[in-house]
Amino acid sequence: MDAWPRIVLHADMDAFYAAVEQRENPDLRGKPVLIGPNSHRGVVLTASYEARPYGVGSAMPVAEARRRCPQAVMVPPNFELYQSISQQVMDIFADFSPYVEAISLDEAFIDMTGATHFFGAPAEMGRKIKEAVYDATDLHISVGVSSTKYVAKVASAHDKPNGLTVVPPSHAKDWLAPQPIRRLWGVGKKTGPKLEALGLYTIGDIADAEPEYLSHHLGQSGAHFYNLAHARDPRRVTRGRTAKSIGSDRTLSKDVSHKDDIVRHLHRSAERIARRVRAKGYVANGLRVRLKTTEFEMLTRQRKFSKPADTATEFLKLATTLLDEFDHPGPFRLVGMTAFDLDWQDEANQLDLFETGRDRDLELTLDEVTKKFGSDTVVRARDMTGHGTVSKNGVNLDYLDFVDGERVSSPGGAD
Repeated sequence: MDAWPRIVLHADMDAFYAAVEQRENPDLRGKPVLIGPNSHRGVVLTASYEARPYGVGSAMPVAEARRRCPQAVMVPPNFELYQSISQQVMDIFADFSPYVEAISLDEAFIDMTGATHFFGAPAEMGRKIKEAVYDATDLHISVGVSSTKYVAKVASAHDKPNGLTVVPPSHAKDWLAPQPIRRLWGVGKKTGPKLEALGLYTIGDIADAEPEYLSHHLGQSGAHFYNLAHARDPRRVTRGRTAKSIGSDRTLSKDVSHKDDIVRHLHRSAERIARRVRAKGYVANGLRVRLKTTEFEMLTRQRKFSKPADTATEFLKLATTLLDEFDHPGPFRLVGMTAFDLDWQDEANQLDLFETGRDRDLELTLDEVTKKFGSDTVVRARDMTGHGTVSKNGVNLDYLDFVDGERVSSPGGAD
């Protein structure tokens, strides 16, 4: 067997949200299913594999998806259910290794280095994990196995759905070579055409190029792409997740232009973000406001707080000030807010940060009510009327911040 300096698995649930809904409702099995808001203004979160031959995929506007696949069944998302199953799956991964790095609800890296005497060769490891997930959930996952995170992730997508692709380290560079450049981490809609204009169409083309040539045309990204093309990726699988920011975007059912209407949506986002910031033991040093126009242009403004903050009152106060810096009259179809430059609450520099105040006391009380009775228990009177939302951030991975009672997450810097 090849020498494996590390054994890294990337496990990816297949069409996760759609597969869960098909599992829960047998009438949906075998039919094209779209998960998302039943509104032409929303976007598809996940498309079942039965819908994908019609060119339907995630992030596609619902109106376009319905045009391409009119027979598709539209199902609203049930994030509480998805999160519950995700936690179950992550617990299964943890039975195989203490090093599980979740990167979304439906995918994770698993470091299996040194576990061959427990679970067999790398291919057998992948099979056993797939079987364990299916036995517990009736859901399929695709698994990629290699000696680096990057190659393992590319491998997991190679034979979907329900695939298992093993790429030994000695074959990784050659295996990557014929893959299209879009398989490189960091190559998107802008970088892809730029690489093709340089005559670089496959990962092998990148590997064969001179590093100086790539750096000249691509800057620092050139060295990054060159290393990935040679199957080099030194990043380790870590137990915790680095939270660089916490945000909440709301796609609106009706466009807004007036400041009061925008503030109403920002207020809801501020309360949700602040509740999550406090629950994680964080404070925020900065805040960003995002507005998307009806032409889909994303506008942003951001600023640092004078001292760290963790309350909706402070978030909304700064956000309202930032609104005055936008010079676009609207209308806007999305209103969003992000708290960034996070730090630990118990490591904040300002000693007077948590002086007793009515606003913070009230929010802490509401935290307890929400925790005990649910997020919809207490609603502000002003939020019972006015414009609604098509979709908003309804899911997070906060439950992964603690492993066996130990805090393993870590706040990151500004992103």
